[in-house]
Amino acid sequence: MDWASEVSQQLRFSQLLRLIDGDRDCTLLDYGCGYGALAQRLIAEGGSFRYTGFDVCTPMVLAARATVHDPRCAFSDCESQLSCVDYTVSSGIFNVRLEASEAEWHEHVASTIAAMAAHSRRGIAFNMLTRYADPPLMRDYLYYAEPERYFRLCKEQWSRNVTLLHDYELYEFTVLVRLGSEPTRLCP
Repeated sequence: MDWASEVSQQLRFSQLLRLIDGDRDCTLLDYGCGYGALAQRLIAEGGSFRYTGFDVCTPMVLAARATVHDPRCAFSDCESQLSCVDYTVSSGIFNVRLEASEAEWHEHVASTIAAMAAHSRRGIAFNMLTRYADPPLMRDYLYYAEPERYFRLCKEQWSRNVTLLHDYELYEFTVLVRLGSEPTRLCP
């Protein structure tokens, strides 16, 4: 999955899971679940959670199903079959933009955040590479976002309760959005 290490992947998960504040009895959608590594983490931590992993890449969903055998977990490659959950999180799905322009990729990110919010009752969380990375380490095919832009987007579109985490040892940031009863909410 192109992560530098298992340690960095677990650090990313720790930042995303700050959204649920230890609530291991929630329903959670992992939007872009890959092979189900977050499900494995939740299983190891315990709780009566219900996890749904979604990925547009069918081979990844098949790999997750072959690896994760727990009745609390399900996997799908069909977004129309997803139901409302308490929380939706995504890790790394906004990093690789390939040939898309900055403007095209921003529109993709914004629409994906909206889709995540549409599935969620209580909150969403996502991470992105930061534009404050060291220039010699940056790659043309990756998307380095302005944290302020996505913080502002979430404040203006989804909730007044938004947290920007940019204080951990990776060249990225995490946004936590605690949803309330704002009129933009689609999920009952």
